Amino acid sequence: MKGFFNRLLRIRLDTEEFFYEDIPDSVLCQSLGGKGLGVYLLTKENPVGVEALSADNRFIIAVGPVTGTKFWSQSRFAVFSKSPATDGFMESYCGGRLGPQMKGCGIDAVIIEGKCNQLSYLLIDEKGVSFRSAQNMQGKDTYDTEEDLLKHSAKGARAMVIGPAGENRAAMACIKSDRWRSLGRGGMGAIMGAKNIKGISFAGTKKAKTANPDLLKQLTKELAAKGMAAAVTKVYKTLGTPMQVAVTNKANCFPTRYWQKGHYEKWENLSADYMQENFEVKACGCPTCFLRCTKLSRLKKGRHAGLEIEGPEFETIYALGGLNELDSLEEVAWLNDICDRLGMDTMSAGNLSAFAIEAYKRGKIDFAIDYNQPDRMAELFQMIAYKEGVGALLAKGIKQASKELGLEDLAIHVKGLEPSGFDPRVLKGMGLSYATSARGACHLRGTFYKAELSGEIEPGVITNKAKLHIDYEDRAAIFDCLVLCRFYRDFIKWDELARLIEATTGLKWSKEQLELFANNITQQTRAYNKREGIGPEADTLPKRFLEEKTAEGAALCREELEKMVAEYNEIRSTRLAKINR
Repeated sequence: MKGFFNRLLRIRLDTEEFFYEDIPDSVLCQSLGGKGLGVYLLTKENPVGVEALSADNRFIIAVGPVTGTKFWSQSRFAVFSKSPATDGFMESYCGGRLGPQMKGCGIDAVIIEGKCNQLSYLLIDEKGVSFRSAQNMQGKDTYDTEEDLLKHSAKGARAMVIGPAGENRAAMACIKSDRWRSLGRGGMGAIMGAKNIKGISFAGTKKAKTANPDLLKQLTKELAAKGMAAAVTKVYKTLGTPMQVAVTNKANCFPTRYWQKGHYEKWENLSADYMQENFEVKACGCPTCFLRCTKLSRLKKGRHAGLEIEGPEFETIYALGGLNELDSLEEVAWLNDICDRLGMDTMSAGNLSAFAIEAYKRGKIDFAIDYNQPDRMAELFQMIAYKEGVGALLAKGIKQASKELGLEDLAIHVKGLEPSGFDPRVLKGMGLSYATSARGACHLRGTFYKAELSGEIEPGVITNKAKLHIDYEDRAAIFDCLVLCRFYRDFIKWDELARLIEATTGLKWSKEQLELFANNITQQTRAYNKREGIGPEADTLPKRFLEEKTAEGAALCREELEKMVAEYNEIRSTRLAKINR
């Protein structure tokens, strides 16, 4: 099938073997690569009820038909596995330069099974896989690990690596690539750690043939003309995602003091304007991207002067800053750097430290910590990564830790994954998004905060939320199959998606066909969860969201959520019935 190599690479770690296997056109037509291929392979390959940190849990890496072309936002890849945080379906996506290198190896997906006999790294190129000992990398942070790994890789290679948190199988361990890029949510770094993989590099130059190169070139030009002239592009280039700090505080949905408030009185200290005025900031981004949303930042003052990182991004600022009531963006950046080095998701880390503050106040843990104490947060993150003291408990993830502490009613998560920086008691559609997402309280499966904060739909009502949310979620699902950047949602609508799929694969689908396809992919992820014991009863929100108002008075009652979820399920079921007829 055009746009693909019709080939996957299977790696067996225990025997240090690898095999190439054909992927039939029928599978690619039904999955379209990326997310579709990932959930198909995970469902087919993973034993039912497999433990997330066992050798039998598959780790899958996938790209899409657009990967490796010159189309805008194509430089991404995805990973899939059963999550140690949720015990269910997990997907994570990453930009940077690795995706095209992986596809350049002449493969559309990698399935990794088993466990290395010692800590190892893998070198993958067009000829196959080399297995190398990583004993000298043991305990190294992600920066040093990636640098070391690339010294042993082919010229032009790109790598994905883990840090101490992954080696020690912490449930919030992430995978890092291009130094600062993250496969952040759901503990994917712990999966690599459980398989004794310290890192993987890819180096390849092969190109898959596209169905209509002229149409693809035309679409690329059209997207550039439309996108570069758009006002939102200028905002992304100048302010990046931290622009959301001002927006969410104005809307009273910026999570503060472990989800007690929706407005932080010192928000300006964490804002994009503060970053622009007090940091040395340079816009940067992925290859073939005109948004340049990422900010390479250098701190100019304070005790961390000279520190250089990519970011901090909005989700990091909300989690490390707002939830913990830090009043310094410099301290947020410093903690961001610590998490990156440890290989720890900043969103989960920030939620866990704020949870720990409340747990200490209730006498449930003996680690003394309070709000606006960055040094104690840094110490706690180290303890989590190395599973020391109370860190050993928190490393199990918010779901298990809160259960063992008897604080399940306090903990904020859905299916074991903490929410993003948009309070659902204000943005009620985000409540639906968090509740129904297969991977837990996820904002990226639909990015519905955009619809509510932009005024496309009223935030505080529930009427028509399910219908519009599904439209957002379906288009996002196709983005994830093609593996495109979510921030191009303003420029790539249904018509552009149809033409892009035609240009790369040759498939000519109507909008209705695209909707039915996307519906099927989403339902497959939910079906995977159901077979693992996570059924419809898990499609809800934490007790505090449904029974406790924010300090500003915002509320989401259980009846409102249940009505939205019921409407959501009815639409999804109706569409699934159409497919099965």
